[in-house]
Amino acid sequence: MMQTAERGPKTKRGGTQGTAASADQLPYVIELWNKAASRPLRVIARAQNAALARAIFKAAAAENPERKLTLRRDGRTLAMTE
Repeated sequence: MMQTAERGPKTKRGGTQGTAASADQLPYVIELWNKAASRPLRVIARAQNAALARAIFKAAAAENPERKLTLRRDGRTLAMTE
């Protein structure tokens, strides 16, 4: 088995083995906003399901109490801190 920097371990047939879902398949997005809370600074996580997304959002909010965070799915805001 070969190790690739971008996609993880590859099988001899060329496919990936045990890879996570791509970003396109992860509908929940947790964003960290700039200090002025005027625009998203970066995506800090993506998740496959609502329970995981809420847990990540809650942990990120605890780590960044002074920053705005949003939890979104398909362009809709599901949760936000101020």
